[in-house]
Amino acid sequence: MSVAAPRRAARGRALAAVTAGTLAIVLPAGQDATAASPTDSGDRVLSNGRSLSRWAYVMGRTWARRSPTSSSRRVKRLGRYVRGTGSRELVLVLRERTAADGIVWVKARLPMRPNNTTGWLPRGRLGPYRPVRKLLVVDRDRLRAALLDFRSGGPRRVWASRIGVGVRRWPTPRGRFYVRERLAIARSRRLRAWYGPFAFGTSAHSPTLTGGNWGEGVVGIHGTGWPWLIPGRISHGCIRVPNYKIQRLRRLMPLGTPIRVR
Repeated sequence: MSVAAPRRAARGRALAAVTAGTLAIVLPAGQDATAASPTDSGDRVLSNGRSLSRWAYVMGRTWARRSPTSSSRRVKRLGRYVRGTGSRELVLVLRERTAADGIVWVKARLPMRPNNTTGWLPRGRLGPYRPVRKLLVVDRDRLRAALLDFRSGGPRRVWASRIGVGVRRWPTPRGRFYVRERLAIARSRRLRAWYGPFAFGTSAHSPTLTGGNWGEGVVGIHGTGWPWLIPGRISHGCIRVPNYKIQRLRRLMPLGTPIRVR
């Protein structure tokens, strides 16, 4: 990993360029506050999408809404468990706002179509906030991914791999997502051939495939029984990683880790 200092912008902000092999990752610099910080609108920022993010379990059935009021349009209904796997449902929380009636609302990324949808949830329907100081960056053009660690100031690359992504018919979607599940794959020859020994379920969904992965077109990051196909455009939208690489990523990437696919 090498860190380059590019030109300073007019307002004095800098860009940190992190190069992981052939994967060039450019991240905007910003204040790294350990506590949620206020904004001009009165919101408290919970995640900056880079060096500090927060997530929370969904504690019961609730509706995510377009705006922070109980009368606004419903966006998605969430429950305590992920359909099809039984994992605990969670969301990446972005900001918090207290409404005029005193109810606290939380804006979160939602695991749904269309991708990159956000919505507001009542704070009382979410568990405690849990911090994560890592970021997974996926480059579909260069067919590489890298995990960045910000816990020591960073960004420090702690993992990198060549990857397989979706074919043109079933592309891996671009956008900002998060690790929604961590799944050990049963010792089945058929399952291990498709998913390897371990898989991460993400909040991303295939824009063209509704069946298959987890039954809803959920995009996963997982191992493979055909490592010789990597790197390449080889999947139905999931991100395939050699098995020895996914086993290492299993130890390094926790729930709630933000994912940036570009």
